[in-house]
Amino acid sequence: MGRKLLTEHINVPGIDTFEVYRKHGGYRSVEKALKTMTPDEVVEEVKKSGLRGRGGAGFPTGMKWSFLAKPVGVPRYLVCNADESEPGTFKDRHLMSRLPHLLIEGMITSSYALGANTSYIYIRGELLYVLRILEKAIAEAYANGFLGKNILGSGYDLDLHVHPGGGAYICGEETALLESLEGKRGNPRNKPPFPAVQGLYARPTVVNNVESISAVVPIINDGGEEYAKLGVGKSTGTKLISACGHLNKPGIYEIELGVPVEEFIYSDEYCGGIWKGRDLKAVVAGGSSVPILPKELILKTAAGENRLMTYESLSDGGFVTGTMLGSGGFIAMDETTCIVRNTWSFSRFYHHESCGQCSPCREGTGWLEKVLHRLEHGHGHMHDIDLLVSVAKQIEGNTICPLGEAAAWPVAAAVRHFRHEFEWHVTNPAEATRPGAYYSSKAAVGV
Repeated sequence: MGRKLLTEHINVPGIDTFEVYRKHGGYRSVEKALKTMTPDEVVEEVKKSGLRGRGGAGFPTGMKWSFLAKPVGVPRYLVCNADESEPGTFKDRHLMSRLPHLLIEGMITSSYALGANTSYIYIRGELLYVLRILEKAIAEAYANGFLGKNILGSGYDLDLHVHPGGGAYICGEETALLESLEGKRGNPRNKPPFPAVQGLYARPTVVNNVESISAVVPIINDGGEEYAKLGVGKSTGTKLISACGHLNKPGIYEIELGVPVEEFIYSDEYCGGIWKGRDLKAVVAGGSSVPILPKELILKTAAGENRLMTYESLSDGGFVTGTMLGSGGFIAMDETTCIVRNTWSFSRFYHHESCGQCSPCREGTGWLEKVLHRLEHGHGHMHDIDLLVSVAKQIEGNTICPLGEAAAWPVAAAVRHFRHEFEWHVTNPAEATRPGAYYSSKAAVGV
């Protein structure tokens, strides 16, 4: 396995306490930043590292920081997006529950770089047990002089708060998160203005993911250039992958970006292959909102090259033959999986989680669910398949936030790569709802 930057000490007994975390090099980045670096120098190191947002978008973190407006006398905020709600993604809650001080250390160092004196961790409402762990760790940081007034005698002040949401997927979108944090309904905002100019309480704000902020710690400890040596091309450093589905060894893996997808699935160092000796059918590589790819395209690009676990390689070919790394929610499906049922399940989720603000999303997600329900339950028609594609196109690009795309892309990709399976559901209505029917049917042989 490659080098571990975030999870090296995750299994050390008591690592969730300040004392043990400190003994294993904890809070060195805070000491280095506050005692030997200016805020701009910290930002520059993050730029050098090539770190890209680990929440899904993959936007360069240092560049995002540099966009922050800095009007004189106006407070700035750093908000950590810990509202991990993407189906198939569970890395952030693991990191927070096992290594809470790593996130807190990253928050302090990042807040210093941005000139924020008040920062927030916005956590998913269902994760109250993680909230208690974070609150305990924050209290320890205050007690040991790493939060509060005049941290380490540097003259820098920082207060850190944890705020639970109400369990709404939409609040993973950064502007909806800010609305919720202000005590309002979590509806996404129109942009511009962007949060970097008018964010929390209409003040300049940066919103970053848990893993992104945690990665600032090794970047400052070892230097941005050292971090950039890991990975491939513009996909630098390491990435936490939530591996689930039909795998022999599901779990959370910290990989060095650039590992071949085939190695990640089949190597004993990682997922150990597909369970029960079955064949791989398809993979959703970055959480439920990214396009699904069949086996032949997830292992190899359209040009026949090995597909790598990087932002660029997974997206090679666009959405015709590629997908996205996204949040790293890696869902593997074996040959018995019903793609229609799986797509319907995803669509039910997005219909339920739509905030209803935009008509294409509010109405379109409902139509996707209804049509997929018809197909899965043996009441579909051939024209329903094209209707799915049409509805997806009308949602995509026509909403305030990316939830519309998140609902449309999986459906469009499923039809693109598995249209024959959708057609089978129409021509075999009596068999459509029986688990594994498509896989075991003679009609599927050779397809």
